[in-house]
Amino acid sequence: MVVMNTRDCPCGLPGTWAQCCGRYHSGAAAAPTAEALMRSRYSAFVKGDTGYLLRTWHPRTRPGRLELDPGMRWTGLEILDTVDGTAFHATGVVEFRASYRGGALRERSRFERVAGAWVYVDGEFPEG
Repeated sequence: MVVMNTRDCPCGLPGTWAQCCGRYHSGAAAAPTAEALMRSRYSAFVKGDTGYLLRTWHPRTRPGRLELDPGMRWTGLEILDTVDGTAFHATGVVEFRASYRGGALRERSRFERVAGAWVYVDGEFPEG
């Protein structure tokens, strides 16, 4: 269950969750760039919003279901690189480091537009 609140958004941008990624999670707005979608997906992992994660996953690569580890505590997001992924592109790449209690995950994620909306396709895990 996703709980709306007024705390800072987990994605790291200024503003509350409701003003930032919460509007994407609720469907009130669509992420305008691949980076915005990536940030909102990180926030969805923090919030445990599997519905949003599945809705924003490319139909070609989306799993049938998604189970999140309830013990996972995400602690921060750092954008390392972006390639394309704006309103003028059909594809984009966002490389990020997502920290959690006890470590960090680094991923280079690929995004595409489907029916005008950004969706996550897949990612690879670079060394370092």
